[in-house]
Amino acid sequence: MPVLVIGEGHGILYANTAAEDFFQASAIVLKRQRLDDLVAFGSPVLTLVEEVQRRGASVSEYRLELASPRLGLDRVVDVFASLLPSQPDAVVLLLQERTIAEKMDRQLTHRGAARSITALGAMLAHEIKNPLSGIRGAAQLLESSVEDDDRLLTQLICDEADRIVKLVERVELFGDERPSERGPVNVHDVLDHVKRLAHSGFARHIRFSEVYDPSLPPVAGNRDQLVQVLLNLVKNAAEAIGNDAIDGEITLTTAYRPGIRMQTPGSGTRLALPLEIGVRDNGPGVPPDLHQHLFDPFVTTKAQGSGLGLALVAKVIGDHGGIVECESAPRRTTFRIRLPLHEAKPSQAG
Repeated sequence: MPVLVIGEGHGILYANTAAEDFFQASAIVLKRQRLDDLVAFGSPVLTLVEEVQRRGASVSEYRLELASPRLGLDRVVDVFASLLPSQPDAVVLLLQERTIAEKMDRQLTHRGAARSITALGAMLAHEIKNPLSGIRGAAQLLESSVEDDDRLLTQLICDEADRIVKLVERVELFGDERPSERGPVNVHDVLDHVKRLAHSGFARHIRFSEVYDPSLPPVAGNRDQLVQVLLNLVKNAAEAIGNDAIDGEITLTTAYRPGIRMQTPGSGTRLALPLEIGVRDNGPGVPPDLHQHLFDPFVTTKAQGSGLGLALVAKVIGDHGGIVECESAPRRTTFRIRLPLHEAKPSQAG
């Protein structure tokens, strides 16, 4: 996160690398300026610094508008300010963009939403699948004793019963809390496998491109589950592009991005999530009214969709200790998965 140290007269004494990126200037240039030069006149950030200097206590403010007409910045940030222990007249400013914080909050909400239907999945499996098998069996018995016109109706009963069973089985996956076998997984092997499956089926008409970090270390996960998650995202991307598109393209990306850490519920430690996998398409994008609820169960933009695919993605990635997020714009919709590294256990030999 961007960190600045502000001295007397709002002079900038220090700026880290993230601050250089944030303010689009090198640390040398920033240290020649005052905070007043970076933010708009009367900015609440200036008042915050003065309050910390006056009270001698740490102060935090949330959702402050940080505007800088000179740099063209207009962002909403959380600001954490405190005195520098070794230099009491200096104030340390830490900035956190709300976009990052809100993505993390949404991911935790999505994870809770997925888990909230665990009991529903178990109940549906028991209470619905058994009667459906009886209905289907009765329809098959009737089929042999009815006329041809009525046989279409019995076939309709069987087809609809099968469709409901498939939906119930997808919901039932949320109730599977058994620990899955995990180990080091090469994400590039997973992506290549997913691409081959897509090319041989639903994405024959779509061009694939790869932007990979070849030095990416293994991820800690279950290969089959990661294949299912990425296949789901690629299938969604292909369906968003449509069958009639002549320039449809899906871009698969991997990258190593340190700096993202998340504390999981029930744990006192923060887990690093440096491995990033991306699936980007040039379709029309996600409707703005659905973006906040994209990973909630039963939310879908498809006429025949169940709305469970992305909810299942959120659950599986959450069970892996990771997060999934979406950035959507016309002709540029990206799903990003962030996962922890596989850490080899020290050998006990010798």
